[in-house]
Amino acid sequence: MNGKLKWLASWFEKHQPKGRWSWLGSTYEAFHTFAFTPNRVTSRGSHVRDAVDLKRAMITVVIALMPAMIFGMWNIGYQHYLATPEPLTSNPSPFTCFWFGFLRMLPMLAVSYIVGLGIEFTFAQIRHHQVNEGFLVTGFLIPMIMPVTTPLWQLALATAFAVIIGKEVFGGTGMNFLNPALVARAFLFFSYPTRMSGDNVWIAADLWGTDAIAGATPLAELAAGMQPSASVLDMLIGTIPGSTCETSVIAILLGAIILLVTGIASWRIMLSVILGGGLMGLLFNTIGANTYMQLPFYYHYLMGGFMFGAVFMATDPVTAAQTNIGKWIYGFLIGAFAVMLRVLNPAYPEGMMLSILLMNCFAPLIDHCVVARNIKRRQKRALIKSKVTAR
Repeated sequence: MNGKLKWLASWFEKHQPKGRWSWLGSTYEAFHTFAFTPNRVTSRGSHVRDAVDLKRAMITVVIALMPAMIFGMWNIGYQHYLATPEPLTSNPSPFTCFWFGFLRMLPMLAVSYIVGLGIEFTFAQIRHHQVNEGFLVTGFLIPMIMPVTTPLWQLALATAFAVIIGKEVFGGTGMNFLNPALVARAFLFFSYPTRMSGDNVWIAADLWGTDAIAGATPLAELAAGMQPSASVLDMLIGTIPGSTCETSVIAILLGAIILLVTGIASWRIMLSVILGGGLMGLLFNTIGANTYMQLPFYYHYLMGGFMFGAVFMATDPVTAAQTNIGKWIYGFLIGAFAVMLRVLNPAYPEGMMLSILLMNCFAPLIDHCVVARNIKRRQKRALIKSKVTAR
């Protein structure tokens, strides 16, 4: 062990809860294993020892989310100063924009982690289980997919609902069948729709309040029957109104590269989501019944949360399909349904959230069908082989 870290290891060893404090073992374990790789191995059966445990995998996802987070903070400030030019900040520097967004996002991140981790630690102590590491990512994702003007009390309520109802009631991380971050967004979307949709939620009017400035997103403009006012380049870079960290396709693709290089996320799911959305867009292009159907198919990749969902939400290893063929089917249907919802149902101009949640429900069935098909095919092959041998 590095000599500089020995003092930390000694500190953990010295402060291990004992006696009347032993009930805090789960909390101690969570912080200890966050700092150091556990030295435990399975006591029987074959196993593989690897430093990349669940905590390290989750931290890798957080690192992959950082480009989108950093750009999102800058864009919050950029949209604010663009909508409300002030004498001293009529031409704000990139740092000024970033600092404004940082101060808006910091309370949202704090609320998400304090509420979510508080519930996680409480459940772990009650059950005498180890603290699950999944909320390292979930707590980061929830503020990233919300409008910047979301009241903190609503964010806290949505986080609590996502952790308790979306995950803990099913047994915690690894047992949930719905993506917890999307459960939080869906909870607010249906409970407080005026805070989650419309033109008056995307641009912050001030630093600490929840007041907003009107600013239509490209999806909202299309739902109203108009062509997007933003250019393809603006949508690619992300200098448009939208959820805090979902607007920049470039930043999201940087995160996708990190996830693919490290092997954390499935390239099959990412690619199939893109293919499904593109083919559905092309199908609507051939129909061309309205402005939305005439939109070039690749616009769907640049608007709303399509790419963010394809890279960070659909690839959730717990709620996605597990078989290779199942991943292709699962991802393709997510992309296709997302574009279908956008075009055919103006009440849900985004579409990606509902599409992923829908396919989360069907992922086990998809895997079951794929496995059953493989079993039947092998049985048929074995039967043919036995007949040939008998001859």
